[in-house]
Amino acid sequence: MLKNTFYINKVEAGCDEAGRGCLAGSVYAAAVILPPDYKNELLNDSKQLSEKKRYLLRSMIEKDALAWAVGVVTAEEIDKINILNASILAMHRALDALKVRPEAIIIDGNRFKPYQDVPYTTIVKGDGKYLSIAAASILAKTYRDDYMQSIAEEFPQYDWKSNKGYPTKKHRAAIKEFGISPYHRKSFTLLPPEELSIDFKD
Repeated sequence: MLKNTFYINKVEAGCDEAGRGCLAGSVYAAAVILPPDYKNELLNDSKQLSEKKRYLLRSMIEKDALAWAVGVVTAEEIDKINILNASILAMHRALDALKVRPEAIIIDGNRFKPYQDVPYTTIVKGDGKYLSIAAASILAKTYRDDYMQSIAEEFPQYDWKSNKGYPTKKHRAAIKEFGISPYHRKSFTLLPPEELSIDFKD
């Protein structure tokens, strides 16, 4: 059973990101503030849920949350500041967009940078422990999936509809055959070193 809050009697936002390990596309993060007595037995870490359940829960979360927002950092920005900084920046952007100011923040994982003067705690596997982090993981994942579906129309050869930008064999084979797209993260190891003679393709 997931817990409601880490900080007692504070307006608490849960944060999580999606797409950190991908070779292509933006990284997405979400911040969610749930009511203090919130209950939802379906809610769990997005990785434990089917796609259908994630989208069902997204509409529930958006209806029930006191506030929610999504932040995005592009592949171009990722290449400039690295993926860890980009993931944290995406969370900060989500927090910036909340209509309710949080009094505390809980974050999935073990790395974060201070957000304004708001107290925060990082929680390893927090998306399986706290409702607001689980809710944030679902929003980040589904909004990123929607984005990858849309850019897959532009570059169908990379199979992003299925792999969502993750380094599958089919994705890497397409990079080797077609080169990279403007959405690929050039700072990542897109192919093993012995196969790295690839060109940028528009």
